[in-house]
Amino acid sequence: MSGFATLAMINLDASDPAAQARFYAGVLGWEVLHSRDEYAMIGDGSTSIGFGQVPGYSAPGWPKESAPKRYHLDFYVDDLEKGEQQALALGATKPDEQPTPDRWRVLLDPEGHPFDICLKS
Repeated sequence: MSGFATLAMINLDASDPAAQARFYAGVLGWEVLHSRDEYAMIGDGSTSIGFGQVPGYSAPGWPKESAPKRYHLDFYVDDLEKGEQQALALGATKPDEQPTPDRWRVLLDPEGHPFDICLKS
């Protein structure tokens, strides 16, 4: 199947775009390309993620979601324990509920949105 478009970037809702950009830049090892109160962007030279300020943003409260998820990112890591510790050091939190902790870990970014770190194999 042949598409007609190329993905330019992904934009995610946030209450504090600059803080989200710093967090995910640390997770991915990417550069913060732009950072203002209302919008921030990170990239690695080929892919970019933007964070746009949304007034009244509220986190979903995973696992018992009080607001709908707006996105869910998965990241490969070589070592779950090490990846978890690095994410926590950057400001992530770890909810008690972990569906399959030997294969992936659910963590919450600084704004409370869930993301997973997963083993490649």
